[in-house]
Amino acid sequence: MGLFRRGPKRDGRDAPRDPEFSFFSVEEGTRFRGQVREAFAEQALEVTVYADVVSDSAGRQFGLANLAAVCHNDERGPRAWPELVHHHVGMVLRTMDAPSALDTLPTEQIRAQLYPRVVGRDGFNPANFGYARSLAPGLYEIIALDLPESVMMLTDEALEPLGDLQYLRDQALYNLRGLPVEAHETVKDADGMRFEVVLGDSFYTASRVLALESVVRQVTGQQLSPDGALVAMPFRHQLAFHAIHDTSMIPALNAMASFAASGYADTPGAISPYVYWWRDGTLTQLSDRDEDGDGLRIVVGEEFQELLERLVAKGQD
Repeated sequence: MGLFRRGPKRDGRDAPRDPEFSFFSVEEGTRFRGQVREAFAEQALEVTVYADVVSDSAGRQFGLANLAAVCHNDERGPRAWPELVHHHVGMVLRTMDAPSALDTLPTEQIRAQLYPRVVGRDGFNPANFGYARSLAPGLYEIIALDLPESVMMLTDEALEPLGDLQYLRDQALYNLRGLPVEAHETVKDADGMRFEVVLGDSFYTASRVLALESVVRQVTGQQLSPDGALVAMPFRHQLAFHAIHDTSMIPALNAMASFAASGYADTPGAISPYVYWWRDGTLTQLSDRDEDGDGLRIVVGEEFQELLERLVAKGQD
């Protein structure tokens, strides 16, 4: 899992764009959907292919957005798509056709495989997750069951037989803290701007913002101050942070805003294009799209402004 993604060899941006997945040209979108239909046919399942989903004769629907983003981001380009599509369709059908893990696994084993997951509003229906905790506008914490080939996001109905919600959340957080840091890179420039990025193949890498203090200790060997940190979770495989100690967080904030927006675009498992102020487990959004939607702006509230002024004054002592 690379920190910065190189663009694959693809049709130029001047080619007509696919109306559903604008990162594809019209021709690429047609090729992608044709390969999806072929992959299902190889599994003896005829499907009707729509712009963003496929549907079988039983009425089951399979979304295409994540798979399209995976294909788009593979640096090998369209030659890799048949393999990616075949693998994804096989995995989806095995998961759909197998007995539910909730019915076959012992309760204690299920609890041992629970993890909290941070998700964005896109593709998430809060109506099925009444227990979901709102972390910030458009950001939610839910509980997921980690399985060998899939991740099952647990609804209210699925969680109810497993025990007390707070106990399950504590168990999920305990499991999250036990995950290793798969990879870590430092983003910095010659002027002293610096922030850290934890990355990995785990679907819970970005969700480790919920255990940020332990991640910061693992990565830097230091404790967070009461002022907290800047954080960004562009997609599920990346968590960026900058521990706040002095005014070096000002250039880090601007750099992280661009990093988050870039990492969020057209990515599988996209979470948020924004930077947040993490303080004692609470997230406050600091970056946003500007009014015309073409750029970024930093938006700070009264408390963060007071923090800025205090750090500037401290630097002048």
